[in-house]
Amino acid sequence: MKIAVLGYGTVGSGVVEVLDVNKELIKARAGKEIEVKYVLDLRDFPGDKIQEKIVHDYDLILTDDEIEVVVEVMGGVEPANTFVKKALLAGKHVVTSNKALVAKTGAQLLAVAREQGVNFLFEASVGGGIPILRALGSSLTADEIEEITGILNGTTNYMMTKMFYEGADYQTVLKEAQANGYAEADPTADVEGHDACRKIAILSSIISGKMVDFQDIYTEGITKITTEDMAYARKLGMNIKLLAQCRREGSQLSAMVAPFLVGAEHPLYSVNDVFNAVFVKGNMLGDAMFYGSGAGKLPTASAVVADVIAAVKNPDKDIMNFWSMDKLELESYKDTVKRFFVRMEGEREALEARVRSDFGAVEFVEAGGLSGEFGFITPMMDEKGYEEKADAYRNILHMIRVE
Repeated sequence: MKIAVLGYGTVGSGVVEVLDVNKELIKARAGKEIEVKYVLDLRDFPGDKIQEKIVHDYDLILTDDEIEVVVEVMGGVEPANTFVKKALLAGKHVVTSNKALVAKTGAQLLAVAREQGVNFLFEASVGGGIPILRALGSSLTADEIEEITGILNGTTNYMMTKMFYEGADYQTVLKEAQANGYAEADPTADVEGHDACRKIAILSSIISGKMVDFQDIYTEGITKITTEDMAYARKLGMNIKLLAQCRREGSQLSAMVAPFLVGAEHPLYSVNDVFNAVFVKGNMLGDAMFYGSGAGKLPTASAVVADVIAAVKNPDKDIMNFWSMDKLELESYKDTVKRFFVRMEGEREALEARVRSDFGAVEFVEAGGLSGEFGFITPMMDEKGYEEKADAYRNILHMIRVE
């Protein structure tokens, strides 16, 4: 079986490495040897043994009948979308780790793959090395999935872990994350929650069977989280995590990405550093959690190669027939119900009666060393109701949702 790899960056070079190092194991499991015939890249790599396979013209790959699987690890929506669609139309299976591509055009590409009788596989696009899509598509098919809540971005989880345990501020941990190679020079996609948003859109599409547009998902990043917020979290015996979640609310599905206070009893509480985890609740299974490296060269490449093996073993079987092109209208996040942690400027004694009158049976909390402010946790209420009550106050410093 001969394949082509589009892109020889971090993941692309990892795919080549995994296929080389585990060559005999992969041959035994796939039933045939898998050989990289071409690697498409704009660059040359003199001195690297991959250079003899480097090509700059995609048409060489497209018109070569020996190429049965195309691995797209370029990133971004274009030209990746054009290349993938052409490969599918040419009757080639495609494997990708590209979350931006899958979130944007996954439904259309799945439709093309079905029409052509080939597979479009993207396990690595959500959890990196965590096999969450395969579990949802095979092991959990007897369950109605009621909830998926995940820590889906290693960069932000690393930063929040540093802020929580070391008391460092946001700018300090961001610079450290960049210095360690965990955060890009432009960290916007991570810290503003866009990366996690695309991943939960893919998961929401899978469990609903319809296309969930990532642009419809309310998304809030970690840029406003402060050392004061973390002090309150420690006082409460809780942690703050950037969570991406989708939940069934009756006949509807809601989805959100935002920082949440998470109690010590929650399975995601202890997921630290660059690790990712996905918590799944099924109506028959109950609770399950998938944990591991959500990014990184070799973990991601391992998931990509697993999809290549699946395509090799199932050439005539539609493995990833997960969702249609019908768009799902999400429930408005303003109608979802939860508790809210609120930091308020002022003295508790002077404001306690008013806060209780407006918000109900709140739980007050004060963090040692912080003067001129206090915190409280509201009872359960919908987002719209919280916003209406909060609008009457001009001294709210910050709000964090409570999981």
